[in-house]
Amino acid sequence: MSRLRLASLGMYDFPWLHAANDALWLAIARRLTDAGLAGVPVRLARDRPLEALWRDPDLLLAQTCGYPLRTRLAGSLRVVATPRYAVPHARGSWHRSVLVVPEAAPWRGVGELRGRTAALNAYDSNTGMNLLRATVAPYAEGQPFFARVLETGSHLASLAALVRGEAQVAAIDCVSLALIARHCPEHLQGVRMLALSPESPGLPLVAPAAIDERELGIIRDALQEVAADPGLAGVRAALALDGFELLPEETYD
Repeated sequence: MSRLRLASLGMYDFPWLHAANDALWLAIARRLTDAGLAGVPVRLARDRPLEALWRDPDLLLAQTCGYPLRTRLAGSLRVVATPRYAVPHARGSWHRSVLVVPEAAPWRGVGELRGRTAALNAYDSNTGMNLLRATVAPYAEGQPFFARVLETGSHLASLAALVRGEAQVAAIDCVSLALIARHCPEHLQGVRMLALSPESPGLPLVAPAAIDERELGIIRDALQEVAADPGLAGVRAALALDGFELLPEETYD
């Protein structure tokens, strides 16, 4: 009997989207099994940290952030495809972060954030840290810009930190922001958009770097099929998913 492999869609797997992600994965898994892949799981792995899944030799497919992909995970994962999300401020498989501040804050420009406290989901996040850094860099002039940085653990926690007055700015990727606004807008009460970050390639689906070309082709074919399946239109709409693109690997450099 084949050893069961691991799959995760954990980057946009908010609790209120579990059912949609489960349905999407089940449709992918059926196609992979029908195409002859062994050990395909029917359930997504949600009981382990993403870091452990990314490094697990039994990984079949996962989603990761572009920043760790090209830093501490360099050479261990291969880009399979990059999802397209039909949300404001995204362009094809490229997206941006939205800098949000407390609703009552008087600031109208990024330069006015000097000396404030920034909330970020994680120091290795492209959208929460790296794009925030890129946005303030022209104003920092090579000097420290924020008085303090608060690591919160998630974009939702960063939003909560703004509402509680623990921080004055956070960078939330536009996909997360749109999914929160669509399904749980109460998390956005008390905050407003201040600015947009530069563009960045979106969060890629990845597989172990050693995946063979046959498996890679099967997975890519399955992704394109679920993106076109009319029976999954409601699932894709819930996830704001608009298809998948094959970006050159070096796009993430």
